[in-house]
Amino acid sequence: MDTPSTRSTPPRQDRPGALDAVILAGGGGRRMGGVDKPGLAVAGRTLLERVADAVRAHGAAAAGTGTDTRLVVVGPNRESPRALYVREDPPGSGPVPALRAGIAHVSSGWFALLAADLPHLAPEHLDALAGAAVRGGSGAVFVDPSGREQWLTGVWRTDAVRDALAGYTGRSLYGLLGPLRPRPVPADDLAAADCDTPEDLARARGLLEPPAP
Repeated sequence: MDTPSTRSTPPRQDRPGALDAVILAGGGGRRMGGVDKPGLAVAGRTLLERVADAVRAHGAAAAGTGTDTRLVVVGPNRESPRALYVREDPPGSGPVPALRAGIAHVSSGWFALLAADLPHLAPEHLDALAGAAVRGGSGAVFVDPSGREQWLTGVWRTDAVRDALAGYTGRSLYGLLGPLRPRPVPADDLAAADCDTPEDLARARGLLEPPAP
């Protein structure tokens, strides 16, 4: 298991393919009954493993950049997936402190900010976000079919988010990231779907798991 350094790491390169990820996995899962939501299994892998696998597959497709994907998971240590695990201070204090803890260890010029409960996330989704982010300047986020920005499914310029965090005292990701004017990327119902409730989890399992014999 990787261990966090005590200092921020300067970005390696400012290339679209050099994409690290900060995955927020420290929430309480209240709408799921207080269970360990990132550890719930869908089609043989935990929700967190599915997100991590999508990030790594995207990184493998961009191997020509000559850089390695760094996964920073903000949440309790786990045996799987292999990642750098850090905690916000205090634990459970919300997405902005979690992002602040995670971005300190991002070493790429671009990074994905992701929830840990995106069962349908695929490498092509990250590719679409990364391409839009480069054209937009500071970042790109998925917009669901209802028109809402999905702040935990996006790709961002690392320096832009660090600069925004330096002067931000609020608790809202919208308040932090909205002023950066990210490029919206329309997403279908599945690409932006997370698992907040037992019904969401049942739907994901129904779509991704083979029917019982």
